[in-house]
Amino acid sequence: MSILNKWCACAWQGVSLAESTAFIKAPGGAPANVACAIAKLGSNAAFIGKVGDDEFGRMLIDILRENKVNTDGVCFDMGARTALAFVTLRKDGEREFMFYRNPSADMLLKESELNMGLIKKANIFHYGSISLISEPCRSAHLAAMKSAREAGALLSYDANLRLPLWPSDEACRSGIKSIWFDADFIKVSDNEVQFLTQGDPEKEEVVMSLWHDKLKMLLVTDGEKGCRYFSKNFKGRVTGFSVKVVDTTGAGDSFVGAILTAVAKDPSIFDNEPKLREALMFANACGAICTTKKGAIPALPTPTQAQEFISTCKAK
Repeated sequence: MSILNKWCACAWQGVSLAESTAFIKAPGGAPANVACAIAKLGSNAAFIGKVGDDEFGRMLIDILRENKVNTDGVCFDMGARTALAFVTLRKDGEREFMFYRNPSADMLLKESELNMGLIKKANIFHYGSISLISEPCRSAHLAAMKSAREAGALLSYDANLRLPLWPSDEACRSGIKSIWFDADFIKVSDNEVQFLTQGDPEKEEVVMSLWHDKLKMLLVTDGEKGCRYFSKNFKGRVTGFSVKVVDTTGAGDSFVGAILTAVAKDPSIFDNEPKLREALMFANACGAICTTKKGAIPALPTPTQAQEFISTCKAK
């Protein structure tokens, strides 16, 4: 559950939003990207959220369906527009955002509009933090989490730091942490570790300050350096892949989609370090591939593409 919006990615790299002369449309939104990543990897995925009854909203739903994502949990708002995000790419492929919401349709999702039947069928319920910012969406988010938990789903949380959407840094920090102890599985970036802890993300004790006893796995991503993993029984690092970065949008979501696909197929992965490391190498590959193209959903790889990428890298 989160923003499902129309990304307008800058067509020219290395300029500010004000300097850009053109934008290209690129559909996305974090949990929607994850749902598409899972579906492209051959597993079942559904999306729950709200879009405006407008051209952008209908386009986004069509994109989800084209990627074989179940949209039975999506509803339309007649009075609010689909959210827009304008994104400019720095020379290194990293992004700067400007959001148009307040309110957009995703912010107005109500608990009464949730497809609880769909939620209760989930083996894994994945969500971000953006839907915690305002009511009524926050209450809907919490109700969906509660329903998924009671039905036996694993709760997967991506902090998905987007400071411009929050009223202040402290509101963002406390908002993200407000549901921290409910999650079974958490993925954060090194930058998010720094923001949440105000410490050095390279120090293990700083990362472990985010650990709680209910967690099965805490993953920290760090771009082409790969990722670090922490569980009750083991910890380590899986190195990443060096590629020519075009756009980092969706890379983390591609990574999450890959690891959640592995967990859904074999939950014992949390207790088997060799299996986990193999799955994380595959997830790193999926994230790396995603950075080689503009936009999120169009850049998500298939299993064959990911395996071929890994084989090519090993052969070098």
